[in-house]
Amino acid sequence: MITRLSNLFLRTLREDPADAEVLSHKLLVRAGYIRRVAPGVYTLLPLGLRTVRNIENVVREEMDRFGAQELLFPALLPREPYEKTNRWTEYGPNLFRLKDRKDADYLLGPTHEEMFTTAVKDMYSSYKDFPVTLYQIQTKYRDEERPRAGILRGREFVMKDSYSFDMTDEGLEQSYQNHRKAYQAIFDRLGVNYAICFATSGAMGGSASEEFLAISPNGEDTFVRATEGDYAANVEAVVTQPGVERDPAEAPEAVEHDTPQSETIAALVEWANNVGVQVEGRAVEASDTLKCIVVKIKQPGAEEWELAGVLLPGDREVDMKRLEASLEPAEVELASEADFAKNDFLVKGYVGPRALAANEAKVYADPRVVRGTSWITGADAPQLHVVGLTVGRDFEIDEYIEAAEVKEGDPAPEGQGVLTLERGIEIGHIFQLGRKYTEAFDVQILDENGKRAVPTMGSYGIGVTRLLGVLAEQHADEKGLNWPVEVAPYKVHVVVANKDPEAAEAAEKLVAELDQAGIDVLFDDRPKVSPGVKFKDAELLGMPYVVVFGRAFKESKVEVRRAGQEAEELPADKLPQAVIDLVK
Repeated sequence: MITRLSNLFLRTLREDPADAEVLSHKLLVRAGYIRRVAPGVYTLLPLGLRTVRNIENVVREEMDRFGAQELLFPALLPREPYEKTNRWTEYGPNLFRLKDRKDADYLLGPTHEEMFTTAVKDMYSSYKDFPVTLYQIQTKYRDEERPRAGILRGREFVMKDSYSFDMTDEGLEQSYQNHRKAYQAIFDRLGVNYAICFATSGAMGGSASEEFLAISPNGEDTFVRATEGDYAANVEAVVTQPGVERDPAEAPEAVEHDTPQSETIAALVEWANNVGVQVEGRAVEASDTLKCIVVKIKQPGAEEWELAGVLLPGDREVDMKRLEASLEPAEVELASEADFAKNDFLVKGYVGPRALAANEAKVYADPRVVRGTSWITGADAPQLHVVGLTVGRDFEIDEYIEAAEVKEGDPAPEGQGVLTLERGIEIGHIFQLGRKYTEAFDVQILDENGKRAVPTMGSYGIGVTRLLGVLAEQHADEKGLNWPVEVAPYKVHVVVANKDPEAAEAAEKLVAELDQAGIDVLFDDRPKVSPGVKFKDAELLGMPYVVVFGRAFKESKVEVRRAGQEAEELPADKLPQAVIDLVK
């Protein structure tokens, strides 16, 4: 296909858009691939749409390769199926809800487990119909509170979601591995630099879960890697190595102390060392103190918030993403000044676990806060702390959760060295859901013994439009975009930077021959645009190969440019075969 720049619906910009924060957002807008309509909502312009279609084609090829079948559900969905799984409520404000003229409730689909499950229930009844994997590539809607980074975090986006249905857990494992291999093939073909990380299942439910993260300093997800092994995990899925349990009876008696102006951990440590408090014969450190974070939690469907405490070693900050993941699907917020004012047992800067428990506030704790460990913590009164408060003797833990920040250098699991922190953008997620949804919809299938059995499910997603942003982020330089050949809207960009009619004629002949060879060509045939502007546009638009008919054409040579490489001059009489060989 030949597209002439003189006719293309395109307007490039020389300045970055005012609302753009990350490189991909800036370049995709400046290069005319996307255009903002509303916060988190973007139009795909012709170049952007062609690139997304190429991404979709790679996804389809690899999904079809292992036997998955494509269908398409509506985006406008009734409320009832989501009531069955309680997700009408659990999704909270992230769900776009609306009513029709008859006052019936609908939603714009954020994800489609319910639809796939009911379709299989309606159409299949025998084990002979299984296994089956179905997928769609379709627009999703989520009312993000803070859409950002252009199409990397939007409220409307294209996603490939697939669902496997198997009669056995062994079958689910095979379906899971089929998707895992397909995802690796997809991202390898697209040229994404990525890591596969253990992950939490979140609101999706289920057990086994892995996340594919594109490595990027602008990523909003933090993940960890082990220095001496292949372990990688989303920071929300990192499991803390638990502390060593001891006999609480052997701990010294807890003693309360006046600790004036010690509302912070740093001030508390300074006080302890100034008055000579020691821990096992050494000076007190922040990790010897116990931080009591007061939060409030609202369970799905509940109207009231409940107070709770989260206990962390004093050298750790609370990581709200890890805390939220631990408590999903409940909502969680830090307690406000008003919450402290309403509950006089909460003394800011001096909260301890005893008052929380005495006032029926649930006490959560970091896995390091184990039975028999002693801590310096708040005594629930102004200017007072207690030294030696011991788990299992002076207070109890209701539940252990992951809520503390993960630090560079923390021990990796199974002796794989220590953890390093990196940033990434989620591009894919695979789950072993189990029977959560098939049980909710009472999917009964006759097994090989003639008995009723419930199929088990897997769920697998890829952010298609997000991949447009990821590839722009990873394959760009200071001059512009640089698309991999597999996804580029056009493989070759031909530029006439010479007023010589013979050069224009030769360029016309080249693009026609490339088109006949099945290579998509973008032809900059604009007659009244300067060579400098054409070169800047070519660098900005980012096609894999740029063929320039410039001054060298007088010597029967053309210039071929590839981002990141030295320009190469080729004899004009060797075209187009030389270009075809480069592309293919």
